[in-house]
Parts: sequence; C-alpha cells; structure tokens
Amino acid sequence: MAYMSWKELYSVNVKEIDEQHKKLIGMINELHDAMKVGKGKVVTSLILKEMIDYAATHFATEEKYMIKFEFPGYAQHKAEHDAFSVKVLDFQQKYNEGSIALSFEVMEFLEDWLVKHILGTDKQYGPFLNMKGVM
Repeated sequence: MAYMSWKELYSVNVKEIDEQHKKLIGMINELHDAMKVGKGKVVTSLILKEMIDYAATHFATEEKYMIKFEFPGYAQHKAEHDAFSVKVLDFQQKYNEGSIALSFEVMEFLEDWLVKHILGTDKQYGPFLNMKGVM
C-alpha cells in the first residue's frame, strides 16, 4: 500500500495541475518505499533530480496561468516557488557533500510542501482559474 494516496482534497480543479501534483505524491511514495528497505540514500539522488525537473515544469505551468489571467496572488506564489527551488538546490549540495539522513529531511520537506503549499496556497488559485475557464 502506498504511503500517501491522491485524495480529492488535493485537487485544485485544474486537470493539468492536478496531474502534476500526483507526480509529487509519487515522489513521496518512492522515497518512503526506499527508506523502508534501507535504500533512502541511494534513491535520494534520483528524487532530487525529479524534484528539480518537477519544479521547472510544474511551476512554469502554474505561473503561465497566473500571468495570463493576472492572478492577484502571483507575486507571493512565485516567491514560494522560488523558495522551493532554492531548498531543493540546498538539498542537492548537501547530498553531494555526503550528508547523512538527508532522505528524512527531503521526505519531511515534500510532505510539508504538499500540506502547506498545495492545500494552502494552490487552493487559492483553483477557483480563480476555473472562473477564467481553465479546468
């Protein structure tokens, strides 16, 4: 059984973005599964690369819609995205320096991001984009 499953609660009611959020849940599950069998350090490198790719693609998608439709919370939202990217690069540097127990820190960060950013910040733009016809 997966550590974390997609719930309708996570939906921002924009299909493209919801699909991308599901990938984040997949990363959490992948890291959790690896940690359970003592392979967290090995998988952490892969997860960090996925997080960098995810940030580039996913944040560009959200920001494209926010700019196009002049979402009033864009500046704050972009700042959160930038902070995520900085943190992931910090994780990557720590990993390259041989940091121990980094997989736990990455796991905690991803779970926190899911709860605070997606269930908090992202939920704010969902209705706004829906009103603009983005589903």
